[in-house]
Amino acid sequence: MEKMLAQEHVRVQEVKAKLAHSVPPAETSPELEALVREIIERVADKWTMLVLEVLAEHGIVRFTRLGELVGGVSQKMLTKTLRQMESDGLVTRTVHPVIPPRVDYQLTELGYSLGAAFCGVWMWAEEHHDEIMRARKAFRGDSQSS
Repeated sequence: MEKMLAQEHVRVQEVKAKLAHSVPPAETSPELEALVREIIERVADKWTMLVLEVLAEHGIVRFTRLGELVGGVSQKMLTKTLRQMESDGLVTRTVHPVIPPRVDYQLTELGYSLGAAFCGVWMWAEEHHDEIMRARKAFRGDSQSS
C-alpha cells in the first residue's frame, strides 16, 4: 500500500510539473477567452458530444436516424444541438428537395478535429477509471475494495 501511495505521489508531482510549464500566456484577448469558454460549455453538453460521436462513427446520418442513434434526446433538443453545431462549423446540414423532406448531417473537418481533441478525455478516463471508482467508493464510505 505504501509503495502504491509513493507511486501516486510521484505521478501527482509529474503532473504538477507539466502544468507549471504549460501555463497560458499572461495576456490573452478577451475574444479568445470568451470563445474558449463558449466551446467548453458546448463540449461539456452531453448532447453535443453524443452527436459528435455518432456522426464520427456513422458518417452522413439522416435527422431521424441520428436521434435514434443518440438515444434519449427529444426532437427539440436534437434540433437545437445540431443548429448550434452547424453555427459553430462542426456539422454540415444538407436538405434534399424530396417529399417528405430529407435532411442529412455530417461532421466537418472542424467537427472531426474536436472529436480528436475529446479523444484525449476518453483516454484519460480509461486510464484513470479504477482510481475514479476507488475515490467514489471512498467518498460514499463503501467498505468494499475494488
